[in-house]
Amino acid sequence: MHNTEELTDRPQSEQVVAPVRHHAHHRLGRSAVVVGALSLLLLVALGRLFDADQWLTHPGFRAWQTICVAIAVQALPFLLLGTVISGAVNAFVPAHAFSRILPRNPALAVPVASAAGVVLPGCECASVPVAGSLIRRGVTPAAAFAFLLSAPAVNPIVLASTAVAFPGSPEMVAARLTASLATSAAMGWMWLKLGRSDWLRMPPRHTGHKDGHSRWEEFRLGFQHDFLHAGGFLVLGAMAAATFNVTVPRSVLETFSGSAWLSVLFLAGLAVVLAVCSEADAFVAASLTGFSPTARLAFMVVGPMVDLKLIALQAGTFGRAFAVRFSTATAVTAVVCSALTGWWLL
Repeated sequence: MHNTEELTDRPQSEQVVAPVRHHAHHRLGRSAVVVGALSLLLLVALGRLFDADQWLTHPGFRAWQTICVAIAVQALPFLLLGTVISGAVNAFVPAHAFSRILPRNPALAVPVASAAGVVLPGCECASVPVAGSLIRRGVTPAAAFAFLLSAPAVNPIVLASTAVAFPGSPEMVAARLTASLATSAAMGWMWLKLGRSDWLRMPPRHTGHKDGHSRWEEFRLGFQHDFLHAGGFLVLGAMAAATFNVTVPRSVLETFSGSAWLSVLFLAGLAVVLAVCSEADAFVAASLTGFSPTARLAFMVVGPMVDLKLIALQAGTFGRAFAVRFSTATAVTAVVCSALTGWWLL
């Protein structure tokens, strides 16, 4: 009996499936154009109805526009560089190369995998399938999860963007590195101690290079997907941060920023909701000037490890039971590590 992968590799199957996929993509493309045109017409109608010229020239809207564009423009080069490197690692670095550098002792493999995130950059979206690929190739899940959390949080692109977003504050870069590594290693050891195999659904999909496929084509497709996907969240995050800065009354900010723990919890929750790409979140955090450095550190530590899109990706790759437990434990651990690191370094 042939399995599914063998059947899909047959030329005859490819000849049957390809036209169907092409037709589906064509229909999706036409639907996107129609939806976009209708949305544009709706915006024009609303603008005429509510006198768009008046509120477009309002000082509040201009301030929102300036903040939004500034955040996006500052973060875009780091997002571009990060997705280029992430796509190159996924396409050109064999998956078995990761398992070769890890110690066989699972307890020792966890900190090594966590530290590997410093030199092997990847965005949040790419880290989930890479971790699944490592598990399928025999890497202990605890080490794979440690890498999953550290790679988007402490890679060189993220650290460089943090240094640019917080000029003259090297302690913020050191604090982000320390808190993120501590969180990823703690979660790896926690899974090693408390994790259960029935919570984890083994990922069936293959990531990285496939025999017979062009590596450059895989790189192009991976980069295109990661950049457009993360870029969309960057724009949404920039818009949300600008809206937050312009519309939230100062009294509300003082309610949260005036309390050490409330400010940390508030920005940690905001990071989960905004789901900003890790290459860009430092610029969003830097714009939240009403909050303490420790609270902004929590925003940068929690965001790359736990947000709405990551929870969905983990649920689709490893199962819902895993995603709920792992994301909850990661969020709590990240907040605690951020608070302790901020108290120590900031």
